[in-house]
Formats: sequence, structure tokens, C-alpha cells
Amino acid sequence: MRETSGRSLLSDRVRTKSTAFSREERDALGLRGLLPHNISDIDTQKMRVLANMRRKAFDIERYIFLTALQERNQTLFYRTLIDHIEEIMPLIYTPTLGQACKEFAHIFRKPQGFYITLEDSGHISSMLDNWLEKDIRVIVITDGQRILGLGDLGANGMGIPIGKLALYVACAGIQPHQCLPVMLDVGTENEELRKDPLYLGYPYPRVQGDDYDALVAEFVDAVQVKFPKALIQFEDFQTPNAYRLLNTYRDQVLCFNDDIQGTAAVALAGVYASTRISGKKFEDLKIMFLGAGSAVTGIADLICAAFQQKGLSYDEARARLWFVDVEGLVVGGRSDLMPHNLPYAHAHPQLDFLSAIRTIQPDVLIGSTGAPGTFTKEVTQTMAEINERPTIFALSNPTSSAECTAEQAHEWSDGRAIFASGSPFETVSLNGHTHRPAQGNNAYVFPGIGLGAIVADATVISENMFLAAAEALADEVSDQDIGEGAIYPRLPTIREVSAKIAERVADMAWRDRVAQASYPEGYTRVIQDYMYDPVYSD
Repeated sequence: MRETSGRSLLSDRVRTKSTAFSREERDALGLRGLLPHNISDIDTQKMRVLANMRRKAFDIERYIFLTALQERNQTLFYRTLIDHIEEIMPLIYTPTLGQACKEFAHIFRKPQGFYITLEDSGHISSMLDNWLEKDIRVIVITDGQRILGLGDLGANGMGIPIGKLALYVACAGIQPHQCLPVMLDVGTENEELRKDPLYLGYPYPRVQGDDYDALVAEFVDAVQVKFPKALIQFEDFQTPNAYRLLNTYRDQVLCFNDDIQGTAAVALAGVYASTRISGKKFEDLKIMFLGAGSAVTGIADLICAAFQQKGLSYDEARARLWFVDVEGLVVGGRSDLMPHNLPYAHAHPQLDFLSAIRTIQPDVLIGSTGAPGTFTKEVTQTMAEINERPTIFALSNPTSSAECTAEQAHEWSDGRAIFASGSPFETVSLNGHTHRPAQGNNAYVFPGIGLGAIVADATVISENMFLAAAEALADEVSDQDIGEGAIYPRLPTIREVSAKIAERVADMAWRDRVAQASYPEGYTRVIQDYMYDPVYSD
């Protein structure tokens, strides 16, 4: 029995310490003889993990290795991730996660997360009973239709909720057992996937319309019963579904859409911080967006609210925000616009992208198109002609989809660009100056927003909570960051940044009267006490 117990303990990813068990623990827990003689503390184990990870030839192999570690030893995985986040985050998140999702069925090792198909209609509530953990606080759900810039990947998109929740844990200290990744597997229009004999998803065309909405509604309702304190994060839904679901549930349950609202908060924070370099007043900025999907429209909506917070009227705020899509400048009279684009369709002659820049003369250019190279040399040089310090955000993920690279932005602007991107780029040296590209990654805000919502026991997430998150993130950009040309903090500070964001978000939830938990001394100590710290217990 002692041997069975010992083997079971070593196989328990939550409780195992592997070679870190002491002599006394090995005797007491039936582990004697089941481990090598030498005792390795967690720092030594990290050395071994890093050495093995680094000898892999390709990033996708490193992803597979790290996923296996997460399944084998949860504490060691998160300790290594937190302590080496600059190196490891790109391997478990963007850009490597894009390839991992494309190959998800082919590199599948062990089931993770929760899967729902149309055949489960009417059974979702009872199915949730199959999930072992009952105190779920964060759910990330996708239907796999718009994974990063890669399109419809069906059930292969499960890599996204898994990766996002790993960042909730690492970046904001959400307890791992309180996280639930969910795949709403309603089929795929990707015929290549449906014909793949290794594909693991629902191998039929996508369910749409009333059946789709009913399945989502059943899931959301079941969560309110089974996990009433859970935050639902909608992730990588196609734009029409993303907006419809957000508008349906945002005032009913604790939820948000990261592509719309999380991206918006990160971008707004970057715009705030950019004014410390450009010297311009935030409320005086003109901003142009390339693309008209959910991400950039969400950014515009939040910036519009921020402008109004600075004293502009709604019409004045809207007049400072311009869109360009594949048809050119978004203007009134066009019959091909979606409802979320209409507020930004100005009365103006139709123009192509470059002509729009020359005519409108924006201070800030933000792209989220999924189309690489759309910020051309001519585009960048034009921005530099009309701005002493042009602000250029190339936010598309993964790296291969970025509108331009950091090197291009700096070279084409003679080193004057204020640059941010969705995926990481290497430092750029130009004309004797070193430019550190800022990564405007959603990981800077969604973990902190989730943490704030949890400690405040929020019922919904208000727009003011996203504004508070953006202000908090901008405030964490140091003078040293600004001196290096970076408008986001260094990644190793992300846990401290998330804690600051959580504090502001929780406080705003209370002021907006959507928080059910308050503390006379504030939320700071509560946040510190809650945050998961991956160390081996005695």
C-alpha cells in the first residue's frame, strides 16, 4: 500500500516534488527506492528543465516539452515559467502557440480542458459535473473560428484557452485548480481539417444561427449554476459572433471578450504611454486604424470613452478616430459596413490607405489585420513625414502576421518611430541608438482584470474597469522604459503589474457598485494573499 501511495504521489502533477522530496518525506510517504539518491531542490530542477528545453531544435518541440512538464509537475512548470517568462512565454503563447494550434491534433498527448459539441445540447449542466474541480473562477472559451491570424482551426483552437489560462496563473497568480479551458466545438469550415484522419474535433461544417446561440446560452446558464463565481472570457470568436455574444451577456454575467476589450485596454495603455515620448496631449491625438474587425473596433470604442473622460463630447471623440479596411477609408454611404463600424463611418470622400494618412494626418497608426507587410516603407515614411515621433502599433499575431517588423519601423522612420507590436521582436540598433520594441500583449491586462474581478467578487465587468486597467498599465511604464523607447513595462515585472491592475480594477468595481466584496483597508493585501506562488509545500 505504501508503494502504491508513493507511485501515486509521484504521478500527481499537483502534489509531486519529484527529486525534491527530502529523506524524511521519502520514508514517510512510501517513496524510498522510487527516486534517485540525490535530492534536487526546485532551483536545480529548473536548471535541468531549461537545459533540456534549450537543446530542442525547434520552438514547437519546446512547446511540446513544456506542455508535458505542465502535466507532469505543475509547480515546477509555473516556477520555471515565472522566473524565465521572457524566454518561455513566446513558447507557450504567441508566436509558437499559433503553430501549436495548427498542429494540435498531431501533437496531442493528453486531454486537457472541456469539450462541448452540438451533440451535447441538453446535457451541458450534467457534463460539467464530470470536471473534478468545483471552485472554478476563470473560464476561457473559444469556438476556434478565428484563431490568432490563422482563421478557422476548429477544435485545434483548444490550445488558446490552455495557453491563456497558463498566463492567468503565471502573470496574475490565479490558482491553477480554479481555471477551466473550454472548447465550443461546433464544427469547422476548414475542409483540410475535416479530411485529416488525425483531427480530433467535430468533423462537420460549422453550426450557426439559432442552434449555435442556444448552445452558448445553455453553457453560460450552466456555468451560473455550477460555477457561480466564474469569470467567462470569450476568446478568438469571429467578429459577428464576438460582438453578438458580448452584447448579449456583458450586462448579465461576469464575462468579457479579450479580443475586443482586452486588446483595447492594452492598446489604450500604450497610447497613453506614447504621449510621454511624443509630448502630445492624449485628448489632441488623431488615431487611424488599419482593419475593421473586432480587435481594432474594440480599441476605438475604449479610446472614445477615454477621450470623453478627458472632456470631449462623444461626437468630438469619434471624430478623432478613423478606420481603413480592404475597401479603403471607412466613410458614410458605404453599404458593406457592419454595425460596429457604423459609428466611425465619417462624412468624407473615399480614399485609399496611403491617401488617407496624407489627408487625415494621424498621430497614431494602429494595425490589426492579420495581413503581414501592410505597413509598407511608404506608409511608415509618410507617418514620419507628418510626425516628429510617429506612433505605430503592429498588433497582429503571430509574428509572421505583423503589419511590419520593429526593424522596419525604425529604419524607415530614421529611428523616430514609437513602435509596439503584438508579438515579440528583438532589440533594434540604429545610428548608435538602441530601441527596445514594446510588446503590446494582452497578457499585460487580462490576467490582472481577472484577478481584480475575483478578489472584488464582481458581478459584471464594466467599461470603467477596462479604463482603470489601461491607466494602471500605463502608470507602470518606468522612466527607464520610456528612455529605451518602450511604452510597456519589461515582461519580468508582469506579476507586479498584474497586481497593480487588479487593485485598480477591484476598486473601480466597488465604485461602479458591481463588487460584492470590499475591504476597509483596500484590496492590496487581499490580492497579495490570494496570488498563487509555485513553491513546494512541506
